[in-house]
Amino acid sequence: MPRAVDGTRRKNRRKKVLKEAKGFWGRRSKLHRTAKDAVKKAGQYAYRDRKVKKREFRQLWIARISAAVREQDMTYSQFINGLNKAGVELNRKALASMALEDPKAFQAVVEQSKAALK
Repeated sequence: MPRAVDGTRRKNRRKKVLKEAKGFWGRRSKLHRTAKDAVKKAGQYAYRDRKVKKREFRQLWIARISAAVREQDMTYSQFINGLNKAGVELNRKALASMALEDPKAFQAVVEQSKAALK
């Protein structure tokens, strides 16, 4: 009687890899060997980019704040320094959305920052 080597485990493992490779282009979604490599690489990119995403959003918020503050005749670094001296504890995400959605409130924060610098 032949010995059962792997049973359904092998098939299940391969199915799992191919399921993760769904939507990949060409043989990367059809053949186990290439799909396995593609899924592994995709996982590495996903892990890395979860960290990079945080960096990129912070850069975006700083750029938006900087643009809004320059309209008020101030630089970004002066603005942040003034906020720290005034004791205003708004994060960059909140400041950036305020600059976009509520310019009057943002202008009031800028005035607070200017007052703290004097």
